[in-house]
Amino acid sequence: MKNILSITFSAILLLSAVAHIIYPSFYSPLIPEFFPETAVNILIAILEGLIGIALLLPKYRNLGGLGFTLLMLLFLPIHIWDLLKESPAVGPTPAPQIRLFVQFLLIYAGWWLYKKYSK
Repeated sequence: MKNILSITFSAILLLSAVAHIIYPSFYSPLIPEFFPETAVNILIAILEGLIGIALLLPKYRNLGGLGFTLLMLLFLPIHIWDLLKESPAVGPTPAPQIRLFVQFLLIYAGWWLYKKYSK
């Protein structure tokens, strides 16, 4: 299970990293106006790429799980902020609430991977 989850998260992160560079406008609604959009897209692409690679390499999967957890924690305030907006970027109700719930599941999954690979 942990290997399947690692590979799945890795694929999602690596695809998302590429998407941040190729389609940055897709992420625009999720980036608060007070952040420099281009810099955020590049930084997140780098982080997602590094974590995605770490999750693929058996020697670094524990760090990949920790990195994934920290990345999902980093995204948590943005999803709360989006939920509280008049017109959330992820869509109408109940999509923002579901997305926030999924965010907590992702945080847990990353932590679970970290613990499983740290044994």
